[in-house]
Amino acid sequence: MNIPNILTLFRIFLIPVFILLFFSDINNGALYSFIVFFTAGITDVLDGYLARKYNIVTKWGIVLDPLADKLMLITVLSCLAIKKTITFLPLLIVTVKELSMIIAGAILYNKDFIIPSNIFGKVATFMFYLAILVISFGQKYGSYILDIAIVSAIIALFNYIFYYLKQK
Repeated sequence: MNIPNILTLFRIFLIPVFILLFFSDINNGALYSFIVFFTAGITDVLDGYLARKYNIVTKWGIVLDPLADKLMLITVLSCLAIKKTITFLPLLIVTVKELSMIIAGAILYNKDFIIPSNIFGKVATFMFYLAILVISFGQKYGSYILDIAIVSAIIALFNYIFYYLKQK
C-alpha cells in the first residue's frame, strides 16, 4: 500500500465524518463538515500529485481514487438536499451520472480497460468544489455555479464515452 492509496482510503474515511459533522448539533458543525470536505479535496490533489511524481500509479488507485471522489460528492449533495440548501434535482442528475460511471468503470475494469481522468473531469470536480464553497457561505450565486458544474460533469461524461469509443 503506497501513500497515494492511503490518502484515497483516508478520503473514503472522511465521508462518514462529514455526515456526522454536517448533521451534528455542535457549534459550527456545518463549518467543520465543510473543512472535512475541503480536506478531502486537498488530499485528492495531493495523492494524484504524489502518484504521478513518484511513478507509483496503481491500477487499484486509478479505480479507487475517482470512486472516493464520486462518493464524497454524492454525499455532500445528498446532505445539502436533505437540509433543503439545494433542490434534489442536482443530486439526482449527479447521482445517475456518477453511478453510471461507477458501473461502466467496474465493467471496463474487469475487461482490463481503464479510462483515465482528464481535464474535463478535473474541471467538473473543481466547479463542484467551487459551487459547494459558495453555497456553504450562503451566496445566491452558488446555485448558478452548481448548474455550471453539472453541465461540465455531463460534458466530461460524454468525453469519457467518446474516449472509450475511440479506443474500441
